[in-house]
Amino acid sequence: MSLVVQKYGGSSLATPELIKSVAARIRSAHDTEGNVVATVSAMGDSTDKLLSIASKVSEMPDLRELDVLLSTGELQSCALVAMALKSMGKRAVSLSGAQAGIRTDSSYGKAKIAGIDTGRINEELEKGNIVIVAGFQGVTGDSDITTLGRGASDLTAVALAAGLNADRCEIYTDVEGIYTADPRLVSDARKMTQVGFEEMLELASYGAKMNPRSIELGMVYQVPILVASSFNNEPG
Repeated sequence: MSLVVQKYGGSSLATPELIKSVAARIRSAHDTEGNVVATVSAMGDSTDKLLSIASKVSEMPDLRELDVLLSTGELQSCALVAMALKSMGKRAVSLSGAQAGIRTDSSYGKAKIAGIDTGRINEELEKGNIVIVAGFQGVTGDSDITTLGRGASDLTAVALAAGLNADRCEIYTDVEGIYTADPRLVSDARKMTQVGFEEMLELASYGAKMNPRSIELGMVYQVPILVASSFNNEPG
């Protein structure tokens, strides 16, 4: 049975209706592909809202406490997607970064992944569950919550795909794949059907919507990555 790791960004999860749409896409993948692990970002601009609240409470929020706060955005999305899947008749379980075995160093706000213990995820897959993992976060050896930096749910997804030896990693966003420039800003931007890791890194440096650290990790572990839109069924 194949294993696919998917990632859904905040714009794909901004409303209850979009969350249900994402759940339907995950359900379809489970029906056709087999095992599915999905990583999710916080809903819409939830992270920015949490940062704004923190700045009103403290002029210089403590980085450890800020990571605890910011991690809650992904936890909300994670639980809501699992709820939606269960309402569709699917078995699903939500896991925090810590529960998913994502271990990091203690660089709060920009932690590096030190390793992934995939035991819990594999146990849940063996039970027939679709596994929904909160992106952007992990846990230190002292069990402190960390975040991996803005846009790092991509990194979570690629790291999980590498650790689980998945068939591929699918990154769903609000554009239909990789373009030579942002198609929302450049009218003649061309969609690229296949991109090497090195070229993708160069595009990321010019603003392509993928986390550079996730591309580097994918290159090291040779993880096939598909980038596509969560708003339609166009190929990535």
